[in-house]
Amino acid sequence: MSRHFRALLGIAIFSILALITLPVFVYTQIDGTGGNKQEIDELNQQIAAKKDKVKQLEASIEAYKKKIENTRLESSSLANQMAILDNHIVQVELDIEATEQKLETLDLEVQALKLSISDKEKTITRQREIITEFIRTLHQQGDKGMLEVLASYNNFSDFYNKMEYARSIEEDLGKNARALRIAKEELEEKKSATEERKKAYDALKEELDNQKSDLDGQSLAKQTLLAQTQSSELKYQTLVTNLKSQYQEIESDITSIEQKVRAKLESQDKISGSEIQFDGQLSWPTPSRYVTAYFHDPAYPYRYVFEHNAIDIRASYGTPIHAAASGYIARARTCQTASCYAYIMIVHSGGLSTVYGHMSQILVNADQFVTRGDIIGYSGGTPGTVGAGPFVTGPHLHLEVRKDGIPINPLSYLVVDY
Repeated sequence: MSRHFRALLGIAIFSILALITLPVFVYTQIDGTGGNKQEIDELNQQIAAKKDKVKQLEASIEAYKKKIENTRLESSSLANQMAILDNHIVQVELDIEATEQKLETLDLEVQALKLSISDKEKTITRQREIITEFIRTLHQQGDKGMLEVLASYNNFSDFYNKMEYARSIEEDLGKNARALRIAKEELEEKKSATEERKKAYDALKEELDNQKSDLDGQSLAKQTLLAQTQSSELKYQTLVTNLKSQYQEIESDITSIEQKVRAKLESQDKISGSEIQFDGQLSWPTPSRYVTAYFHDPAYPYRYVFEHNAIDIRASYGTPIHAAASGYIARARTCQTASCYAYIMIVHSGGLSTVYGHMSQILVNADQFVTRGDIIGYSGGTPGTVGAGPFVTGPHLHLEVRKDGIPINPLSYLVVDY
């Protein structure tokens, strides 16, 4: 028998003898359920109930959207427009309630995760204590000789049974070590999930604030329509005719000026220079990314007058507005009254142009060259303020993007971070 083999055999016998002399209490199994299981289960039941409520609210929201669309397909009348606005108000109220339910759900999920984290931390502590006790006892048993251990058994059968028990103990030790590793991994996952829930909570809170502003806007649109028509169908039809006329005047102004300015710039070879070269991406002109009305939005409150060929971005009164790309100012229309629509149009290369509407103050002039990110003015849109124009229910930036004079969806070009 080689010296190396005898050494390995000795170590193996020593390990087994050490194991069979360990006290039984060291090998208590840890199930990892923790002391908060009942409370966590109760929270999970509340979470499930909240999610069911959200599903019900979302179904109601879709039903109101269908009502709005069906009413919109009918002939334009004051009664139909009031019904659309009323349904919009109810829809936004349901949106708010659904968001509040989602916020409460996230709060409950964070509570459950915190309790689960507490349980995992306790499990890890217990697993470490077991392994530490095993190592300590194993070290203590190392002082006993092999013959001393063997002599403590009356017969070989008792010794064999104890060895079998020792093997099961060794397996349990391996399970405890694996359980410790798994518990640590689960702890990190739950901590990460908690942070994600907190971020989602903050985002939903902001969405809730925006939805409440949307509700104010829809309510104001209804009040304005009632004040302008005094519940008279004749006055409503007259109002629609006047608003359409104002809209067509603004559209014609933008279209004709863009064509003239672009032709002038091309004749001077200014539109193709490297400093104005368009790369296919637009920067957001505002710090906010919250869109209150989308391109061709079916929920747009003035859709009975015209199709919404832009996006409206939430922007409080006086927010700095930045050029979305480099180009030349084609139009900088300033106003002295609230009924006048103040806007800026920038001509870019590649047949693209951008329009910034409801400006409270304009800092640029026609024919001026601006670089992407330059402040060109300040937002407005608050009803009754100079430059707001006739088509507003609250402060925002009206952003149009046109390709060869035709309005296109700005979201196809805007990038989150340029």
